[in-house]
Amino acid sequence: MAADDLPALIVGDVHGDIERLFAALKPYPADRWRTIFLGDLIDYGLFGVGALRFARDRPNTDVLLGNHEVAMLWALRDRTRIGFWISIGGQQHDLDELRKDEPLQQWMRTRPALLRLTDRTLVQHCGNDAYLNLVPGVDSGIVDAVNRNIQDLLVNEGERELWDLLSSPNVFETQPLRLERWLELTHSRRVVFGHKPHRGAKPATYHDGKAINFDGGLSRSHRLHQRGAPLAASVGPLDQATAGRQSLQGR
Repeated sequence: MAADDLPALIVGDVHGDIERLFAALKPYPADRWRTIFLGDLIDYGLFGVGALRFARDRPNTDVLLGNHEVAMLWALRDRTRIGFWISIGGQQHDLDELRKDEPLQQWMRTRPALLRLTDRTLVQHCGNDAYLNLVPGVDSGIVDAVNRNIQDLLVNEGERELWDLLSSPNVFETQPLRLERWLELTHSRRVVFGHKPHRGAKPATYHDGKAINFDGGLSRSHRLHQRGAPLAASVGPLDQATAGRQSLQGR
């Protein structure tokens, strides 16, 4: 069965906690789910490169680019950025490991920033429309254009611009007009993202399920991790995130 035919399983920011990632994925065999990682598999925790390799090799899996992957690739290319990268949770041993693994580097540089599912769900790292900064004009091919331009920046020393873009704050929770415009421009019915922990017991839904945050603070090493944060706040079936939901209008 092709990945497009499988139900979508969303994985929020892992941040190097591969032990909790394995536990969260245990109920969801790879051959029965299309697994979608929202980026930021690395930093804070000790097993960032291990998490990247696991996600890359898991069948029926898509991995999106997060701001921490950009920062790591930037530090790999420019040693003057290593201090900054470590200041945001980077682990020197992960950078050393990545430096020796050119195929993994190339794979990281080809990760998309946006993924549009057949049910018109748009998946991205941060809950923001800043991706529009990468397209010269508004047209019907925004998703493809953004992904092309991001990959061009990754191979042409454009990490600073990408870092700023993918570090943009989540605004869809509290700015429904921007959310509606983003969905209209990308021909989507809802958007799924991570990037900022929502601190709930389940993925947080906003505006009648048109925006869904799957970053529940999975990593125990993350500065915003809450003790006892449930796995289901970050990892779970997309359709269950909106089943029986209580829509929030911002926090």
